[in-house]
Amino acid sequence: MGKKKKAKARKPAAGKTQAARLTLGAAVPEMLTPSPLGDPKVKKKERNKFYERELRRLHIELVKLQEWVKHEGRKVVLLFEGRDAAGKGGVIKRIVEPLNPRNCRVVALGTPTERQKTQWYFQRYTAELPAAGEMTLFDRSWYNRAGVERVMGFCTDAEYWEFVRSCPAFERMLVRSGVTIVKYWFSVSDKEQERRFKSRVEDPTKRWKLSPMDMESRNRWQAYSRAKDDMLVHTDTVQARWYVVNSDDKKRAHLNCIAHLLSLLPYKDVAPNKMKLPKRKPEMREGYARPPLEIQNFVPEIY
Repeated sequence: MGKKKKAKARKPAAGKTQAARLTLGAAVPEMLTPSPLGDPKVKKKERNKFYERELRRLHIELVKLQEWVKHEGRKVVLLFEGRDAAGKGGVIKRIVEPLNPRNCRVVALGTPTERQKTQWYFQRYTAELPAAGEMTLFDRSWYNRAGVERVMGFCTDAEYWEFVRSCPAFERMLVRSGVTIVKYWFSVSDKEQERRFKSRVEDPTKRWKLSPMDMESRNRWQAYSRAKDDMLVHTDTVQARWYVVNSDDKKRAHLNCIAHLLSLLPYKDVAPNKMKLPKRKPEMREGYARPPLEIQNFVPEIY
C-alpha cells in the first residue's frame, strides 16, 4: 500500500480572519489570526470592511446582552473615563447604537449647580442609577473628583481624600444591592490627543467639543497622569475593577472595548425568535378619502 499523504493545513487568505468563541461570559467573537486593523500593509478599504463586519457582529451580541439584562432584571452601570479627546464618546456611541433607548441611557452630567455643590457628593449620580432591566452609561462620572476637580483645583485636598475613602465603599454598596459596575479608562498618547484637538479646531461640527477647560488640560498632562495613577491605585477593587483601553486607534478601541464588555457578563441568548409577517387582511376602506395634498405643509424636496 502506498504512503498516505499528510493533509496540508489551509492558511487563511490575506486580509481574512477566522472567528472562535470565548468561554468567558458569553459567546463572543475572538480573532484567531492578527486583526488587519493593526496591519499598515492591509489596504484602508479592507480594514474598513473588517471593522464594519466585526462591529455588526458585536452589535448583534449587544442586543442579546440587553435582552438578557431585561429578562433577568439586572442593573448594569458602565463608567467611561479618560482624558479629553480620548475616545470615550465614540465607544459609547457604538455601544448604544443598536440598543433600545428605553432600557439603555447615556448620562453626561454638566457642571453642578450651586445647590448640588452643597449636597452629598454622590447624590446627583445616584439619581441616574439604573432600575431593574436597565443599563446606564456614564460619560464621565463621580470620578470627576479624582481627575479634573483635583487637577484644576475645583475641590479641596480634604474633599479629595474623603472621596478616595468613600468611593470604594460606595461602589461596594452598589454591588451588594445588585448593581454590576464596569469601569473603563481610555488611554490616549500626548501626540494623538494633540492631533485630535487640532482636528476639532478645523472641523466646524466638532468645535463644540473644545472648551477652555480642554485647552488648559493641555498644559497639565503630567498632573492628569499622576491623578489617574492615584485614582487607579485607590479605587481599583475586586468588586469594581478598572480596565484600561488603548485608544490611539479609535476603531480598534471600539471593537476591543465592546468585545471585552461582552466577555465580562454571563448573558444568554434570550432575544425573541425571528418573526414571520402574516399576510395582511383586506381592509374595509369605505368612507375614507385622503385630504387634498394642497392643504398639507410638505417639507421641500431639495435633494
